[in-house]
Amino acid sequence: MSPADVDPATRLAALEEAVRLASGRVDPQVESSAADVLGRARERLALSGEYTVVALAGATGSGKSSLFNALVGAEIARPGVTRPTTGRPLAVVLPPPGSGAASSSGPDDLLDWLEVRDRVVVGGESQDAAGADVVRATGRTGGLGGLGGLGTLVRRRPRAVDAPPALPTGAVLLDLPDHDSVVAEHRAVAERLYQRADLLVWVVDPQKYADAALHVRYLRPMAGHAAVLLLALNQVDRLTPHEVTEVVADVRRIAAQDGLRDVTVVPVSAVTGEGVDALRDHLADAARRRRAATQRVVADVRAAGAALLEASGTAPTTGSGVDRASSRLVGALEVAAGVPLVVDATRRSTARQAHAVTGWPVTRWVGRLRADPLRRLGLGRPAALDAITGRSTAATVSEDEVASRRSSLPRPATTAGAQVSIAVRDFLDVATAGVPDAWTLAARAAVPRDAIPDALDRAVVASAPAGSRDPRWWRAVGTLQWVLLAVAVAGAVWLAALAGLAYLRLPEPPTPTWGEVPWPTVLTVGGLLLGVLLALVSRLLAGIGARRRAARVRRRLRAGVEDVAQELVVRPVADELAAWAACGAAAARAAA
Repeated sequence: MSPADVDPATRLAALEEAVRLASGRVDPQVESSAADVLGRARERLALSGEYTVVALAGATGSGKSSLFNALVGAEIARPGVTRPTTGRPLAVVLPPPGSGAASSSGPDDLLDWLEVRDRVVVGGESQDAAGADVVRATGRTGGLGGLGGLGTLVRRRPRAVDAPPALPTGAVLLDLPDHDSVVAEHRAVAERLYQRADLLVWVVDPQKYADAALHVRYLRPMAGHAAVLLLALNQVDRLTPHEVTEVVADVRRIAAQDGLRDVTVVPVSAVTGEGVDALRDHLADAARRRRAATQRVVADVRAAGAALLEASGTAPTTGSGVDRASSRLVGALEVAAGVPLVVDATRRSTARQAHAVTGWPVTRWVGRLRADPLRRLGLGRPAALDAITGRSTAATVSEDEVASRRSSLPRPATTAGAQVSIAVRDFLDVATAGVPDAWTLAARAAVPRDAIPDALDRAVVASAPAGSRDPRWWRAVGTLQWVLLAVAVAGAVWLAALAGLAYLRLPEPPTPTWGEVPWPTVLTVGGLLLGVLLALVSRLLAGIGARRRAARVRRRLRAGVEDVAQELVVRPVADELAAWAACGAAAARAAA
Protein backbone atom coordinates (compact mmCIF):
# COMPACT_ATOMS: atom_id res chain seq x y z
CA MET A 1 0.00 0.00 0.00
CA SER A 2 1.42 3.37 -1.03
CA PRO A 3 1.45 6.28 1.43
CA ALA A 4 -1.24 8.04 -0.56
CA ASP A 5 -3.59 5.06 -0.10
CA VAL A 6 -3.60 5.33 3.71
CA ASP A 7 -6.80 6.82 5.05
CA PRO A 8 -6.13 10.48 6.00
CA ALA A 9 -8.26 10.03 9.12
CA THR A 10 -5.91 7.26 10.27
CA ARG A 11 -2.90 9.49 9.75
CA LEU A 12 -4.58 12.39 11.54
CA ALA A 13 -5.42 10.17 14.52
CA ALA A 14 -1.81 8.99 14.67
CA LEU A 15 -0.49 12.55 14.44
CA GLU A 16 -2.93 13.70 17.12
CA GLU A 17 -1.70 10.95 19.46
CA ALA A 18 1.92 11.84 18.75
CA VAL A 19 1.29 15.54 19.42
CA ARG A 20 -0.50 14.73 22.68
CA LEU A 21 2.30 12.48 23.91
CA ALA A 22 5.04 14.86 22.78
CA SER A 23 3.52 17.88 24.52
CA GLY A 24 6.30 19.72 26.34
CA ARG A 25 8.86 17.05 25.48
CA VAL A 26 10.11 18.05 22.04
CA ASP A 27 11.29 21.22 20.38
CA PRO A 28 8.42 23.74 20.86
CA GLN A 29 8.69 24.78 17.22
CA VAL A 30 8.27 21.17 16.05
CA GLU A 31 5.38 20.61 18.43
CA SER A 32 3.67 23.86 17.40
CA SER A 33 4.14 23.11 13.71
CA ALA A 34 2.65 19.62 14.09
CA ALA A 35 -0.31 21.01 16.04
CA ASP A 36 -0.88 23.61 13.29
CA VAL A 37 -0.77 20.91 10.62
CA LEU A 38 -3.26 18.85 12.60
CA GLY A 39 -5.69 21.72 12.97
CA ARG A 40 -5.27 22.88 9.39
CA ALA A 41 -5.81 19.37 8.01
CA ARG A 42 -9.00 18.84 9.99
CA GLU A 43 -10.33 22.21 8.88
CA ARG A 44 -9.53 21.56 5.21
CA LEU A 45 -11.13 18.11 5.17
CA ALA A 46 -14.26 19.58 6.74
CA LEU A 47 -14.62 22.14 3.92
CA SER A 48 -15.85 21.73 0.36
CA GLY A 49 -14.33 18.85 -1.54
CA GLU A 50 -15.74 20.06 -4.86
CA TYR A 51 -13.01 22.66 -5.25
CA THR A 52 -9.27 22.30 -5.59
CA VAL A 53 -7.33 25.31 -4.34
CA VAL A 54 -4.54 26.09 -6.80
CA ALA A 55 -2.17 28.84 -5.72
CA LEU A 56 0.33 30.60 -7.97
CA ALA A 57 3.39 31.61 -5.97
CA GLY A 58 6.57 33.27 -7.03
CA ALA A 59 9.01 36.09 -6.68
CA THR A 60 8.71 39.66 -7.86
CA GLY A 61 9.07 39.90 -11.62
CA SER A 62 8.57 36.19 -12.28
CA GLY A 63 5.44 36.90 -14.33
CA LYS A 64 3.13 35.21 -11.86
CA SER A 65 0.15 37.52 -12.37
CA SER A 66 0.60 37.49 -16.17
CA LEU A 67 0.58 33.69 -16.11
CA PHE A 68 -2.50 33.80 -13.88
CA ASN A 69 -4.32 35.90 -16.49
CA ALA A 70 -3.13 33.60 -19.28
CA LEU A 71 -4.55 30.60 -17.47
CA VAL A 72 -7.94 32.24 -16.90
CA GLY A 73 -8.03 33.81 -20.37
CA ALA A 74 -8.91 37.26 -19.05
CA GLU A 75 -7.03 40.17 -17.53
CA ILE A 76 -8.23 39.70 -13.98
CA ALA A 77 -4.96 40.13 -12.07
CA ARG A 78 -3.15 43.32 -13.03
CA PRO A 79 0.62 42.88 -13.32
CA GLY A 80 2.53 45.68 -11.62
CA VAL A 81 5.67 47.54 -12.54
CA THR A 82 6.72 48.63 -9.05
CA ARG A 83 7.46 46.65 -5.92
CA PRO A 84 5.46 45.12 -4.43
CA THR A 85 3.68 44.08 -7.60
CA THR A 86 0.99 41.92 -5.91
CA GLY A 87 -0.21 43.13 -2.53
CA ARG A 88 -3.30 41.06 -1.78
CA PRO A 89 -4.35 37.57 -2.83
CA LEU A 90 -6.93 37.33 -5.58
CA ALA A 91 -9.21 34.33 -6.08
CA VAL A 92 -10.86 33.21 -9.31
CA VAL A 93 -13.51 30.59 -8.70
CA LEU A 94 -14.17 28.14 -11.53
CA PRO A 95 -17.35 26.27 -10.52
CA PRO A 96 -17.67 22.58 -11.34
CA PRO A 97 -19.92 21.54 -14.23
CA GLY A 98 -23.62 22.03 -13.61
CA SER A 99 -23.20 24.87 -11.09
CA GLY A 100 -23.67 28.21 -12.75
CA ALA A 101 -22.81 31.61 -11.48
CA ALA A 102 -25.81 31.47 -9.25
CA SER A 103 -24.06 28.90 -7.10
CA SER A 104 -21.19 31.19 -6.29
CA SER A 105 -21.87 30.78 -2.57
CA GLY A 106 -20.52 27.21 -2.77
CA PRO A 107 -16.85 28.07 -2.20
CA ASP A 108 -17.54 30.93 0.21
CA ASP A 109 -16.68 28.90 3.31
CA LEU A 110 -13.49 27.71 1.66
CA LEU A 111 -12.49 31.25 0.69
CA ASP A 112 -13.35 32.53 4.15
CA TRP A 113 -11.05 29.88 5.60
CA LEU A 114 -8.37 30.99 3.14
CA GLU A 115 -9.07 34.59 4.24
CA VAL A 116 -9.17 35.79 0.63
CA ARG A 117 -11.47 38.79 0.25
CA ASP A 118 -11.00 39.59 -3.42
CA ARG A 119 -12.99 36.98 -5.33
CA VAL A 120 -14.12 36.53 -8.88
CA VAL A 121 -16.52 33.76 -9.89
CA VAL A 122 -16.28 32.97 -13.60
CA GLY A 123 -19.72 32.47 -15.18
CA GLY A 124 -20.81 31.31 -18.62
CA GLU A 125 -19.95 32.60 -22.04
CA SER A 126 -22.15 35.35 -23.57
CA GLN A 127 -22.09 38.15 -26.12
CA ASP A 128 -22.05 41.79 -25.08
CA ALA A 129 -24.04 44.48 -26.89
CA ALA A 130 -21.27 45.06 -29.39
CA GLY A 131 -21.03 41.34 -30.16
CA ALA A 132 -17.52 40.94 -28.68
CA ASP A 133 -16.55 37.75 -26.88
CA VAL A 134 -16.44 38.34 -23.11
CA VAL A 135 -15.96 36.37 -19.94
CA ARG A 136 -18.67 37.23 -17.44
CA ALA A 137 -17.59 37.08 -13.80
CA THR A 138 -19.40 37.95 -10.59
CA GLY A 139 -17.94 38.53 -7.19
CA ARG A 140 -16.25 41.00 -4.87
CA THR A 141 -14.28 43.51 -6.85
CA GLY A 142 -12.22 45.20 -4.16
CA GLY A 143 -8.95 44.06 -5.73
CA LEU A 144 -9.93 44.79 -9.30
CA GLY A 145 -9.37 48.41 -9.99
CA GLY A 146 -10.29 49.45 -6.45
CA LEU A 147 -14.05 49.60 -7.15
CA GLY A 148 -15.11 47.57 -4.13
CA GLY A 149 -18.50 46.02 -3.45
CA LEU A 150 -20.36 43.26 -5.27
CA GLY A 151 -21.21 43.28 -8.94
CA THR A 152 -20.60 41.81 -12.35
CA LEU A 153 -17.22 42.19 -13.99
CA VAL A 154 -16.86 42.15 -17.71
CA ARG A 155 -13.28 41.61 -18.81
CA ARG A 156 -12.54 41.56 -22.50
CA ARG A 157 -10.55 38.50 -23.41
CA PRO A 158 -6.97 39.25 -24.55
CA ARG A 159 -6.73 39.51 -28.25
CA ALA A 160 -4.10 36.70 -28.37
CA VAL A 161 -6.70 34.16 -27.28
CA ASP A 162 -8.87 33.20 -30.24
CA ALA A 163 -11.14 30.69 -28.49
CA PRO A 164 -12.29 30.21 -24.91
CA PRO A 165 -9.60 28.28 -23.04
CA ALA A 166 -10.43 24.92 -21.44
CA LEU A 167 -10.55 26.26 -17.94
CA PRO A 168 -10.06 23.75 -15.08
CA THR A 169 -13.57 23.60 -13.59
CA GLY A 170 -14.01 22.87 -9.90
CA ALA A 171 -10.97 24.93 -8.96
CA VAL A 172 -10.11 28.07 -7.03
CA LEU A 173 -7.14 29.85 -8.58
CA LEU A 174 -5.18 32.14 -6.26
CA ASP A 175 -2.76 34.83 -7.29
CA LEU A 176 -0.58 35.29 -4.21
CA PRO A 177 1.67 38.13 -3.06
CA ASP A 178 5.37 37.81 -3.84
CA HIS A 179 7.38 35.68 -1.43
CA ASP A 180 10.20 38.25 -1.60
CA SER A 181 7.96 41.26 -1.13
CA VAL A 182 9.51 44.24 0.64
CA VAL A 183 6.33 44.44 2.75
CA ALA A 184 6.45 41.94 5.62
CA GLU A 185 2.65 41.73 5.79
CA HIS A 186 2.51 40.60 2.15
CA ARG A 187 5.07 37.87 2.81
CA ALA A 188 3.13 36.67 5.84
CA VAL A 189 -0.08 36.40 3.80
CA ALA A 190 1.72 34.50 1.02
CA GLU A 191 3.34 32.05 3.48
CA ARG A 192 0.00 31.40 5.19
CA LEU A 193 -1.63 30.53 1.88
CA TYR A 194 1.33 28.36 0.88
CA GLN A 195 0.33 26.13 3.77
CA ARG A 196 -3.38 26.08 2.89
CA ALA A 197 -3.30 25.61 -0.87
CA ASP A 198 -4.14 22.15 -2.18
CA LEU A 199 -1.88 22.46 -5.23
CA LEU A 200 0.99 24.94 -5.31
CA VAL A 201 2.26 26.22 -8.67
CA TRP A 202 5.61 27.89 -8.08
CA VAL A 203 6.43 30.28 -10.89
CA VAL A 204 10.15 30.75 -11.48
CA ASP A 205 12.02 32.56 -14.19
CA PRO A 206 15.34 31.83 -15.92
CA GLN A 207 17.13 34.53 -13.97
CA LYS A 208 16.19 33.58 -10.39
CA TYR A 209 15.16 29.91 -10.47
CA ALA A 210 18.25 28.96 -8.42
CA ASP A 211 17.76 31.67 -5.79
CA ALA A 212 18.95 30.26 -2.46
CA ALA A 213 16.18 31.96 -0.47
CA LEU A 214 13.55 30.25 -2.63
CA HIS A 215 14.99 26.77 -2.18
CA VAL A 216 16.16 26.95 1.45
CA ARG A 217 13.13 28.71 2.88
CA TYR A 218 10.30 27.40 0.73
CA LEU A 219 11.01 24.43 -1.53
CA ARG A 220 13.30 22.40 0.70
CA PRO A 221 10.77 22.28 3.59
CA MET A 222 8.25 20.89 1.07
CA ALA A 223 10.28 17.75 0.41
CA GLY A 224 7.75 14.96 0.07
CA HIS A 225 5.14 17.30 -1.45
CA ALA A 226 6.05 16.62 -5.09
CA ALA A 227 2.53 15.34 -5.80
CA VAL A 228 0.99 18.70 -4.82
CA LEU A 229 3.72 20.99 -6.16
CA LEU A 230 4.37 22.09 -9.72
CA LEU A 231 7.23 24.27 -10.95
CA ALA A 232 6.34 26.57 -13.83
CA LEU A 233 9.40 27.94 -15.62
CA ASN A 234 8.02 31.21 -17.02
CA GLN A 235 9.50 33.59 -19.59
CA VAL A 236 10.89 30.81 -21.78
CA ASP A 237 10.20 33.11 -24.73
CA ARG A 238 13.47 34.80 -23.78
CA LEU A 239 15.41 31.56 -24.30
CA THR A 240 16.30 29.46 -27.28
CA PRO A 241 14.86 25.94 -27.44
CA HIS A 242 18.25 24.50 -26.47
CA GLU A 243 18.50 26.87 -23.52
CA VAL A 244 14.98 25.93 -22.43
CA THR A 245 15.98 22.26 -22.33
CA GLU A 246 19.10 23.04 -20.31
CA VAL A 247 17.32 25.29 -17.82
CA VAL A 248 14.46 22.80 -17.30
CA ALA A 249 17.03 20.06 -16.63
CA ASP A 250 18.83 22.31 -14.16
CA VAL A 251 15.56 23.17 -12.40
CA ARG A 252 14.85 19.45 -12.02
CA ARG A 253 18.37 18.86 -10.68
CA ILE A 254 18.07 21.56 -8.03
CA ALA A 255 14.56 20.40 -7.11
CA ALA A 256 15.88 16.86 -6.64
CA GLN A 257 18.49 18.23 -4.24
CA ASP A 258 15.61 19.81 -2.32
CA GLY A 259 13.91 16.42 -1.99
CA LEU A 260 11.49 17.02 -4.88
CA ARG A 261 12.84 14.43 -7.27
CA ASP A 262 9.46 13.67 -8.91
CA VAL A 263 8.16 17.24 -9.12
CA THR A 264 6.63 18.30 -12.43
CA VAL A 265 8.40 21.13 -14.29
CA VAL A 266 6.44 22.90 -17.04
CA PRO A 267 8.12 25.51 -19.27
CA VAL A 268 5.64 28.30 -20.09
CA SER A 269 5.46 31.79 -21.48
CA ALA A 270 2.67 34.10 -20.38
CA VAL A 271 3.52 36.37 -23.32
CA THR A 272 3.39 33.90 -26.19
CA GLY A 273 1.13 31.31 -24.55
CA GLU A 274 3.72 28.57 -24.98
CA GLY A 275 3.14 25.78 -22.44
CA VAL A 276 0.05 27.49 -20.96
CA ASP A 277 -2.26 24.80 -22.35
CA ALA A 278 -0.05 22.09 -20.87
CA LEU A 279 -0.10 23.82 -17.49
CA ARG A 280 -3.85 24.28 -17.73
CA ASP A 281 -4.22 20.57 -18.51
CA HIS A 282 -2.28 19.70 -15.34
CA LEU A 283 -4.55 21.90 -13.27
CA ALA A 284 -7.70 20.60 -14.97
CA ASP A 285 -6.61 17.02 -14.29
CA ALA A 286 -5.97 17.79 -10.61
CA ALA A 287 -9.35 19.53 -10.30
CA ARG A 288 -11.12 16.69 -12.07
CA ARG A 289 -9.63 13.96 -9.86
CA ARG A 290 -10.28 16.03 -6.70
CA ARG A 291 -7.43 14.36 -4.86
CA ALA A 292 -5.12 17.33 -4.43
CA ALA A 293 -6.70 18.38 -1.13
CA THR A 294 -6.31 14.90 0.31
CA GLN A 295 -2.79 14.55 -1.09
CA ARG A 296 -1.80 17.88 0.43
CA VAL A 297 -3.20 16.87 3.81
CA VAL A 298 -1.39 13.53 3.64
CA ALA A 299 1.88 15.22 2.61
CA ASP A 300 1.63 17.75 5.44
CA VAL A 301 0.79 15.08 8.01
CA ARG A 302 3.64 12.88 6.81
CA ALA A 303 6.08 15.78 7.06
CA ALA A 304 4.84 16.70 10.56
CA GLY A 305 5.04 13.06 11.64
CA ALA A 306 8.58 12.77 10.29
CA ALA A 307 9.61 15.93 12.14
CA LEU A 308 8.14 14.61 15.40
CA LEU A 309 9.80 11.25 14.85
CA GLU A 310 13.17 12.92 14.31
CA ALA A 311 12.69 15.13 17.37
CA SER A 312 11.69 12.12 19.50
CA GLY A 313 14.57 9.92 18.40
CA THR A 314 14.64 6.15 18.11
CA ALA A 315 14.02 3.94 21.12
CA PRO A 316 17.21 2.01 22.01
CA THR A 317 17.17 -1.65 22.93
CA THR A 318 17.30 -2.10 26.70
CA GLY A 319 19.50 -4.94 27.95
CA SER A 320 20.47 -6.29 31.31
CA GLY A 321 21.87 -2.91 32.33
CA VAL A 322 18.46 -1.75 33.54
CA ASP A 323 18.04 -4.91 35.63
CA ARG A 324 21.45 -4.43 37.25
CA ALA A 325 20.72 -0.76 37.92
CA SER A 326 17.35 -1.70 39.41
CA SER A 327 19.03 -4.26 41.69
CA ARG A 328 21.56 -1.65 42.84
CA LEU A 329 18.72 0.78 43.43
CA VAL A 330 16.86 -1.70 45.66
CA GLY A 331 20.07 -2.45 47.57
CA ALA A 332 20.69 1.25 48.24
CA LEU A 333 17.07 1.75 49.31
CA GLU A 334 17.39 -1.21 51.71
CA VAL A 335 20.33 0.45 53.42
CA ALA A 336 18.54 3.81 53.52
CA ALA A 337 15.40 2.18 54.96
CA GLY A 338 17.42 0.55 57.74
CA VAL A 339 16.62 -2.98 56.63
CA PRO A 340 19.90 -4.42 58.01
CA LEU A 341 19.17 -2.71 61.32
CA VAL A 342 15.62 -4.09 61.45
CA VAL A 343 16.78 -7.59 60.51
CA ASP A 344 19.38 -7.59 63.30
CA ALA A 345 16.81 -6.21 65.75
CA THR A 346 14.40 -8.95 64.72
CA ARG A 347 17.00 -11.62 65.42
CA ARG A 348 17.89 -10.19 68.83
CA SER A 349 14.25 -9.51 69.72
CA THR A 350 13.25 -13.07 68.83
CA ALA A 351 16.07 -14.47 70.96
CA ARG A 352 15.00 -12.21 73.81
CA GLN A 353 11.38 -13.30 73.48
CA ALA A 354 12.44 -16.95 73.43
CA HIS A 355 14.50 -16.47 76.59
CA ALA A 356 11.57 -14.70 78.24
CA VAL A 357 9.42 -17.77 77.63
CA THR A 358 11.81 -20.73 77.69
CA GLY A 359 14.61 -19.51 79.96
CA TRP A 360 15.20 -20.66 83.50
CA PRO A 361 12.44 -19.01 85.53
CA VAL A 362 14.88 -17.96 88.24
CA THR A 363 16.95 -15.77 85.89
CA ARG A 364 14.63 -14.99 82.95
CA TRP A 365 13.43 -11.79 84.58
CA VAL A 366 16.88 -10.30 84.11
CA GLY A 367 16.29 -10.14 80.32
CA ARG A 368 13.22 -8.00 80.84
CA LEU A 369 15.39 -5.24 82.20
CA ARG A 370 16.76 -4.68 78.71
CA ALA A 371 14.49 -2.90 76.17
CA ASP A 372 13.20 -4.95 73.29
CA PRO A 373 15.21 -4.03 70.15
CA LEU A 374 12.10 -3.85 67.93
CA ARG A 375 10.22 -1.68 70.41
CA ARG A 376 13.17 0.68 70.52
CA LEU A 377 12.75 1.06 66.76
CA GLY A 378 9.05 1.77 67.16
CA LEU A 379 8.03 -1.37 65.32
CA GLY A 380 5.36 -2.56 67.72
CA ARG A 381 5.03 -4.79 70.76
CA PRO A 382 6.43 -8.29 70.40
CA ALA A 383 3.91 -11.13 70.58
CA ALA A 384 5.69 -12.97 73.42
CA LEU A 385 5.72 -9.87 75.58
CA ASP A 386 2.01 -9.38 74.86
CA ALA A 387 1.41 -12.97 75.96
CA ILE A 388 3.39 -12.47 79.15
CA THR A 389 1.56 -9.28 80.04
CA GLY A 390 -1.80 -10.72 79.11
CA ARG A 391 -2.26 -8.58 75.98
CA SER A 392 -3.97 -10.15 72.96
CA THR A 393 -2.22 -10.23 69.59
CA ALA A 394 -5.23 -11.44 67.65
CA ALA A 395 -6.65 -7.98 67.06
CA THR A 396 -6.35 -6.83 63.48
CA VAL A 397 -4.97 -3.45 62.50
CA SER A 398 -6.68 -1.38 59.85
CA GLU A 399 -4.84 -0.23 56.74
CA ASP A 400 -5.26 3.40 57.80
CA GLU A 401 -3.56 2.67 61.12
CA VAL A 402 -0.70 0.91 59.37
CA ALA A 403 -0.35 3.83 56.96
CA SER A 404 -0.30 6.32 59.83
CA ARG A 405 2.35 4.45 61.82
CA ARG A 406 5.93 5.62 61.75
CA SER A 407 9.00 3.87 63.00
CA SER A 408 11.71 5.23 65.26
CA LEU A 409 14.43 4.28 62.84
CA PRO A 410 17.11 6.91 62.57
CA ARG A 411 17.02 8.97 59.41
CA PRO A 412 19.43 7.77 56.74
CA ALA A 413 22.93 8.96 57.33
CA THR A 414 24.52 11.32 54.86
CA THR A 415 26.36 8.48 53.19
CA ALA A 416 23.18 6.36 52.90
CA GLY A 417 21.24 9.31 51.46
CA ALA A 418 24.01 9.92 48.99
CA GLN A 419 23.97 6.25 48.01
CA VAL A 420 20.23 6.49 47.32
CA SER A 421 20.71 9.59 45.18
CA ILE A 422 23.52 7.92 43.28
CA ALA A 423 21.50 4.72 42.79
CA VAL A 424 18.47 6.68 41.52
CA ARG A 425 20.68 8.70 39.20
CA ASP A 426 22.43 5.58 37.90
CA PHE A 427 19.10 3.90 37.23
CA LEU A 428 17.85 6.95 35.36
CA ASP A 429 21.08 7.17 33.37
CA VAL A 430 20.82 3.53 32.31
CA ALA A 431 17.07 3.58 31.65
CA THR A 432 17.21 6.80 29.62
CA ALA A 433 20.37 6.04 27.66
CA GLY A 434 19.84 7.29 24.12
CA VAL A 435 16.63 9.10 25.03
CA PRO A 436 16.31 12.75 23.90
CA ASP A 437 17.07 15.33 26.57
CA ALA A 438 13.48 16.53 26.90
CA TRP A 439 12.17 13.03 27.56
CA THR A 440 15.08 12.36 29.92
CA LEU A 441 14.23 15.46 31.94
CA ALA A 442 10.57 14.43 31.99
CA ALA A 443 11.54 10.99 33.28
CA ARG A 444 13.70 12.52 36.01
CA ALA A 445 10.92 14.91 36.99
CA ALA A 446 8.47 11.99 37.24
CA VAL A 447 10.46 10.49 40.15
CA PRO A 448 9.23 11.98 43.48
CA ARG A 449 12.54 11.77 45.32
CA ASP A 450 11.26 13.64 48.40
CA ALA A 451 8.57 10.98 48.93
CA ILE A 452 11.02 8.06 48.98
CA PRO A 453 12.10 8.24 52.70
CA ASP A 454 8.52 8.35 53.98
CA ALA A 455 7.45 5.54 51.66
CA LEU A 456 10.36 3.40 52.83
CA ASP A 457 9.43 3.96 56.46
CA ARG A 458 5.83 2.91 55.78
CA ALA A 459 7.08 -0.18 53.98
CA VAL A 460 9.26 -1.12 56.97
CA VAL A 461 6.36 -0.64 59.40
CA ALA A 462 4.02 -2.68 57.23
CA SER A 463 6.57 -5.51 56.92
CA ALA A 464 7.74 -5.43 60.56
CA PRO A 465 7.73 -8.76 62.46
CA ALA A 466 5.80 -7.38 65.46
CA GLY A 467 2.84 -9.60 66.33
CA SER A 468 4.23 -12.69 64.61
CA ARG A 469 3.08 -15.98 66.07
CA ASP A 470 5.64 -17.62 68.36
CA PRO A 471 6.61 -21.29 67.96
CA ARG A 472 4.45 -23.65 69.98
CA TRP A 473 7.41 -25.38 71.55
CA TRP A 474 8.23 -22.16 73.36
CA ARG A 475 5.09 -22.44 75.45
CA ALA A 476 5.65 -26.18 76.05
CA VAL A 477 9.22 -25.58 77.18
CA GLY A 478 8.09 -22.69 79.34
CA THR A 479 5.53 -24.92 81.05
CA LEU A 480 8.15 -27.66 81.52
CA GLN A 481 10.52 -25.12 83.07
CA TRP A 482 7.93 -24.24 85.67
CA VAL A 483 7.33 -27.92 86.36
CA LEU A 484 11.06 -28.53 86.84
CA LEU A 485 11.32 -25.51 89.08
CA ALA A 486 8.39 -26.77 91.10
CA VAL A 487 10.11 -30.16 91.41
CA ALA A 488 13.33 -28.52 92.57
CA VAL A 489 11.43 -26.38 95.06
CA ALA A 490 9.57 -29.45 96.36
CA GLY A 491 12.84 -31.31 96.80
CA ALA A 492 14.38 -28.31 98.53
CA VAL A 493 11.39 -28.04 100.89
CA TRP A 494 11.65 -31.75 101.61
CA LEU A 495 15.35 -31.41 102.43
CA ALA A 496 14.65 -28.39 104.57
CA ALA A 497 12.02 -30.34 106.51
CA LEU A 498 14.45 -33.18 107.11
CA ALA A 499 17.10 -30.75 108.22
CA GLY A 500 14.67 -29.12 110.64
CA LEU A 501 13.73 -32.40 112.21
CA ALA A 502 17.39 -33.30 112.65
CA TYR A 503 18.09 -29.89 114.18
CA LEU A 504 15.27 -30.35 116.66
CA ARG A 505 16.49 -33.89 117.42
CA LEU A 506 13.18 -35.29 116.44
CA PRO A 507 12.88 -38.75 114.95
CA GLU A 508 13.28 -38.61 111.16
CA PRO A 509 10.72 -40.38 109.00
CA PRO A 510 12.04 -42.94 106.55
CA THR A 511 13.39 -41.20 103.41
CA PRO A 512 13.05 -43.00 100.08
CA THR A 513 16.16 -43.20 97.98
CA TRP A 514 17.05 -43.53 94.35
CA GLY A 515 19.88 -45.94 94.61
CA GLU A 516 22.10 -44.39 97.24
CA VAL A 517 20.73 -40.84 96.81
CA PRO A 518 17.70 -39.66 98.75
CA TRP A 519 14.77 -38.54 96.62
CA PRO A 520 14.68 -35.02 98.09
CA THR A 521 18.21 -34.52 96.84
CA VAL A 522 17.34 -36.06 93.46
CA LEU A 523 14.35 -33.74 93.12
CA THR A 524 16.26 -30.63 94.10
CA VAL A 525 19.44 -31.19 92.11
CA GLY A 526 17.66 -32.82 89.19
CA GLY A 527 15.09 -30.05 88.91
CA LEU A 528 17.79 -27.37 88.95
CA LEU A 529 20.16 -29.11 86.55
CA LEU A 530 17.43 -30.09 84.08
CA GLY A 531 16.01 -26.56 84.17
CA VAL A 532 19.40 -25.00 83.37
CA LEU A 533 20.15 -27.62 80.71
CA LEU A 534 16.75 -27.10 79.13
CA ALA A 535 17.31 -23.35 79.12
CA LEU A 536 20.66 -23.78 77.34
CA VAL A 537 19.19 -26.10 74.71
CA SER A 538 16.23 -23.76 74.24
CA ARG A 539 18.62 -20.82 73.76
CA LEU A 540 20.44 -22.75 71.04
CA LEU A 541 17.23 -23.69 69.27
CA ALA A 542 15.82 -20.19 69.71
CA GLY A 543 18.95 -18.75 68.06
CA ILE A 544 18.35 -20.92 65.01
CA GLY A 545 14.70 -19.87 64.94
CA ALA A 546 15.65 -16.21 65.38
CA ARG A 547 17.93 -16.35 62.36
CA ARG A 548 15.20 -17.97 60.30
CA ARG A 549 12.67 -15.37 61.38
CA ALA A 550 15.16 -12.63 60.54
CA ALA A 551 15.63 -14.13 57.08
CA ARG A 552 11.86 -14.16 56.54
CA VAL A 553 11.62 -10.58 57.70
CA ARG A 554 14.45 -9.61 55.37
CA ARG A 555 12.57 -11.12 52.43
CA ARG A 556 9.40 -9.25 53.38
CA LEU A 557 11.28 -6.00 53.86
CA ARG A 558 13.06 -6.40 50.53
CA ALA A 559 9.72 -7.03 48.84
CA GLY A 560 8.38 -3.86 50.46
CA VAL A 561 11.42 -1.89 49.36
CA GLU A 562 11.09 -3.29 45.84
CA ASP A 563 7.47 -2.14 45.81
CA VAL A 564 8.59 1.35 46.79
CA ALA A 565 11.27 1.32 44.09
CA GLN A 566 8.74 0.14 41.51
CA GLU A 567 6.07 2.64 42.53
CA LEU A 568 8.23 5.74 42.94
CA VAL A 569 11.15 5.18 40.56
CA VAL A 570 10.85 2.33 38.09
CA ARG A 571 7.19 2.66 37.12
CA PRO A 572 7.16 6.47 36.61
CA VAL A 573 10.27 6.19 34.45
CA ALA A 574 8.84 3.22 32.57
CA ASP A 575 5.57 5.09 31.98
CA GLU A 576 7.46 8.07 30.60
CA LEU A 577 9.56 5.86 28.35
CA ALA A 578 6.44 3.99 27.24
CA ALA A 579 4.87 7.32 26.33
CA TRP A 580 8.04 8.18 24.42
CA ALA A 581 7.92 4.89 22.53
CA ALA A 582 4.21 5.35 21.84
CA CYS A 583 4.90 8.86 20.57
CA GLY A 584 7.56 7.53 18.21
CA ALA A 585 5.26 4.76 17.01
CA ALA A 586 2.39 7.20 16.40
CA ALA A 587 4.70 9.62 14.61
CA ALA A 588 6.01 6.76 12.49
CA ARG A 589 2.45 5.79 11.52
CA ALA A 590 1.71 9.38 10.58
CA ALA A 591 4.93 9.64 8.56
CA ALA A 592 4.65 6.23 6.87
